[in-house]
Amino acid sequence: MTPEVARKHESLDVTIVGAGAAGVGVGAVLADLGLDSYAILERDEVGASFQQWPDEMRLITPSFPSNSFGCRDLNAVTTDTSPAFALDREHPTGGEYAEYLQGVVDFHDLPVRTGVEVESVQRHDDGFVLHTSTGVIQSRFVIWAAGQFGQPNDDPFPGAGHCVHNTWVESWSAFADECVEDPIVIVGGYESGIDAALALADLGHEVLVVDEEGPWQFRGPDPSEVLSPYTSQRLREALEDDAPIALEDGIRVERVDVDEGTFDVIGTDGASYTTRNRPVLATGFESGLGLVDEHFDSENGQPRLTERDESTITPGLFLAGPQVAHNGQQFCFIYKFRQRFAVVADEIATRLDVDRTPLNEYREKSMFLEDLSCCEPDMCDC
Repeated sequence: MTPEVARKHESLDVTIVGAGAAGVGVGAVLADLGLDSYAILERDEVGASFQQWPDEMRLITPSFPSNSFGCRDLNAVTTDTSPAFALDREHPTGGEYAEYLQGVVDFHDLPVRTGVEVESVQRHDDGFVLHTSTGVIQSRFVIWAAGQFGQPNDDPFPGAGHCVHNTWVESWSAFADECVEDPIVIVGGYESGIDAALALADLGHEVLVVDEEGPWQFRGPDPSEVLSPYTSQRLREALEDDAPIALEDGIRVERVDVDEGTFDVIGTDGASYTTRNRPVLATGFESGLGLVDEHFDSENGQPRLTERDESTITPGLFLAGPQVAHNGQQFCFIYKFRQRFAVVADEIATRLDVDRTPLNEYREKSMFLEDLSCCEPDMCDC
């Protein structure tokens, strides 16, 4: 028998879990602070969740090279980069955005370790012990930046296993090739659902979107709560061009039945939709934080955080990314949650007694949001 290879054991000041937009962004701030005892752990590749988007999906927030006029590109994760300039794209694909993130990693020489699975995170003394696929790490601080893409809400009702969640689709074109002429039923009418409907309709398929609330009907100043202008515009133009898209609101899907290759999507008030194509789940993601769920208290389905994005029950454990929320405000867009990277780094630097002067640049360039009162919607309908 081959002897088991000994797993290494090391100590770090900071461990960041996840090398997506949040992990890379907060890692770049630590690099600017001159920290050398930290690592970014990623089980796949840099920007893996973006790479897994359907080929047709684009970032809904526009990228624009406006840095020289004091406005950060909405999709940038650092003060000095612009995906629009790097990629020459206004709405990059997931794969293109992953290229941008890898460019940030290379430019800042960030200590990213790919192919590392974090198996557990345990509080120990004044820090943490992380058991990983490559060894054990003792870390004084942990920044959880693993995102939500790995936790799709793929079982929201009985029979959901007969459906396909939109995160499992590599290409809507390939999915459409396997469909017959029956309508394709999409459960969920927010961004991912409407994006799927537009892609499939563009491929010539009849599409039915079913949603309890019908978010396509509403407008609001916060794109975290309504369809983004980019998606609303695309939908409006498609409907004006008589695209084969039907929108059904006020219907909550209760189950999906299957009989001899036919799918029956059963909703409230006796609603029923029959198709020979697998229904698509655009039902978003689970609200939990996976391995570190037990280390966070929750309120209304959201992790409860201090004003520095630290767990209220586990000192030293911070959250970065789309699950950050304060006072009912969701920070689920890149341009929102990136403004909290420096806040987390500032708190960690304070406790490590590290010079925080480099963070002044983040304040000057509106990448250091401490006053959360400024996040209230305040726009006229002009």
